[in-house]
Amino acid sequence: MLFSRTLPLSLLLLLVCFAQKVSAASDTTTSSANSLASHCPLPVFSDIGQGVTVTDNSIRISSLEANIEQDQQALFNGSVVLVDKTQKIMADQLAFNRLKMQIEAVGNIQYQSSDINIFADSLSASKAERSTQMTAASYQLDGNPGRGNAQDLVITGDGLLSLADSTFTTCLQEVPDWQIKASEINLSAKGDFGEAYGAQFRVLDVPVLYVPYFYFPISKKRLSGFLYPEAGNSTNSGIEFSAPYYWNIAENYDATITPHYMSKRGLQLQTEFRYLKNMQSGQIDIEYLNNDKQVTTNDDARYLARIQHVGTFSNDFRAYLDFTTISDDNYLVDIGSEQYNYNDTYLYQTAEIAYFGEQWQSSIKLQDFEVLGDHQPSYKTLPHIDISAQQPLDFLNGQFEIYSELTNFQSSEQDEAEANRYHVEAGFTFPIARPAWFLNSEIKLLHTYYQQDNIAQDSPLEEKVSRTLPKIRIHGGINFDREVLLFNQNYRHTLEPQLQYLYVPEKDQSMIGLYDTTDLQDDFHGIFRDISYSGLDRITAANQYTWGLTSRLLNENNLEILRLSLGRIQYLGSSNSNLPIDTLLLDNGQINEVQPALAADIFYRINHQWQISGDIQYNTLENHTNKGQINIDYQMSKYNLLQLNHRYTRNVSGESIEQASVLTSFGINKNWAFVGRLTQDLKQERSLESYAGFQYESCCWAVRIAYYRHINSNLDPNNIGIDGREAFDSGIDFKLVIKGFDGNQSTIGTQEMLDKSIFGYKRPYYLQN
Repeated sequence: MLFSRTLPLSLLLLLVCFAQKVSAASDTTTSSANSLASHCPLPVFSDIGQGVTVTDNSIRISSLEANIEQDQQALFNGSVVLVDKTQKIMADQLAFNRLKMQIEAVGNIQYQSSDINIFADSLSASKAERSTQMTAASYQLDGNPGRGNAQDLVITGDGLLSLADSTFTTCLQEVPDWQIKASEINLSAKGDFGEAYGAQFRVLDVPVLYVPYFYFPISKKRLSGFLYPEAGNSTNSGIEFSAPYYWNIAENYDATITPHYMSKRGLQLQTEFRYLKNMQSGQIDIEYLNNDKQVTTNDDARYLARIQHVGTFSNDFRAYLDFTTISDDNYLVDIGSEQYNYNDTYLYQTAEIAYFGEQWQSSIKLQDFEVLGDHQPSYKTLPHIDISAQQPLDFLNGQFEIYSELTNFQSSEQDEAEANRYHVEAGFTFPIARPAWFLNSEIKLLHTYYQQDNIAQDSPLEEKVSRTLPKIRIHGGINFDREVLLFNQNYRHTLEPQLQYLYVPEKDQSMIGLYDTTDLQDDFHGIFRDISYSGLDRITAANQYTWGLTSRLLNENNLEILRLSLGRIQYLGSSNSNLPIDTLLLDNGQINEVQPALAADIFYRINHQWQISGDIQYNTLENHTNKGQINIDYQMSKYNLLQLNHRYTRNVSGESIEQASVLTSFGINKNWAFVGRLTQDLKQERSLESYAGFQYESCCWAVRIAYYRHINSNLDPNNIGIDGREAFDSGIDFKLVIKGFDGNQSTIGTQEMLDKSIFGYKRPYYLQN
């Protein structure tokens, strides 16, 4: 089932008056970092009749006194309770006419059904007219914050609730922050939606908007209608306004159509279509701007289209599709999209069908990445086919494994080499795991065959290349632990040494192109891999052992307090495993001996609020840091946090990066919260991003205002979309949510503000053993 929520059209004008940027409640509400759920309990009413139920068409009446006249008319006095199949009524006095099947009740009336609780001065019910009427009534929807008053209240036989001279609100306090006051309000039989005639929207009992008629949802049921509008302004696009319309096409199909106006650019149309059919589901998104007024170099339309699909055909077969195309590289930077972050540099284009059996698996994949900006284009795999199988052995818990793949690499550049690659590896693995130790051994034979085309005349690449390499890997470790007493606390201290030996003979691979290969990160966990590069175009020569040591301190609840890991690779002979890929090609496959870096990471949980984590990769030969980062997290409570981090990388596309950032979120009180974030480029001494936002949230409405400023990028080498672009984009976000129209009081929280940035918020990692 797909879910969404709608907003009455007439309230759009009201929200626009308040908001510069308002997000649709159905799509942007996130988990709360400052939850008000505990402060917003729904009223609970005791059951009338103390659990008495009627399942047939009979009526049961109890009272302190009863006066019955010839089995035709009866008058009941004192604590009167009437129970039938669909409703319960409690009153001081009740008269029942059996011939006319009419009920008249007065005095402290409470009416109760599965959907509503009503308190009134008088009640009149007629079975012939199939209606119940009450005066001077107050009502509370069951399991729903919706409530109000009515001078006259009528419940029809089909369950429609009609209220004259009435009010409706989802606020629980005596004087609600907002309410709808109308000459007539009708609520549907199932409590799905409401209609109001001659309505005033009142804030703190002050009328701010008059609407002759509007329609509003009061449950989670999907209904067609307008969602919360969005408005705002930014340096890139000027004043912005959008009004999403939700279309409930069918139970398993829906669409959202959003006109998005930008004063500097023009009118954009955004559409989202979702479907769910048996075990197949997917989403199609299209964003289209016919003529961007900011772009004077051409009149081409700017667009983004994405289709996503996940399907299971049986217990064994799965299909997956994620395809995105875009008009120009600067689309995300200039206009932005909910599909990707504005600083993303590639788009997914993948289609896959996979089979999963008990002992063998297979998949067929078509894959490409649309690379944005001035980057090396990636190769398409059209197709990639792989098959793998496992056969258990009868000794040493071993198994025979075989893996093979066939991949066709195609380039979008005419002067780039292309290739067909066939790879197969087979061998034996012997994994042994015990509580105190483990030993994993494997011996495999790897064979790869390349057929390369479109080779340049001066290229070292060859048309046909075969490469056969054996691989031996032995990886073992021991877990020592002991009980220690530190600072009058009991802890468990562990010492976890591990050692790995890896052997792959040297092989000249300079005649093979680079199609899906890049270097992998050599952090502490990475140094125990058996490969140094992704893909198969380079299989690293190795005659090496890797040592590592991890020590932990755990408290009596097995919560990790301290962890320190240290390790490195030691070569027994020459190896190319630490050379960058470009060096491999320039040296024509000659092997140079390189001293590997020392890898370490640390985690220290000072107390329940403070923790420190970090890692470093240090080159001991040249005495410099390749990469390092440190994070300091302070979380006084679930509502208050502070995060400081520093990161350094020596070589990213030939440049070193050093950045520091601070992020904080704290609840000022149960209603007010603040989120702030600042990221600084220490190398170029400039601010990359700044953000400051305040949010007020009550049980029935919420408002958020935030200022942001972040650096702009230029990813398009043809300069499409950069006319008049400033170095930074800045603006103000404003969000207003009228809560309760979805049938509950779900919070908007502060998580959305934490995530809305270049780097986002990374929660601290706690290891709970």
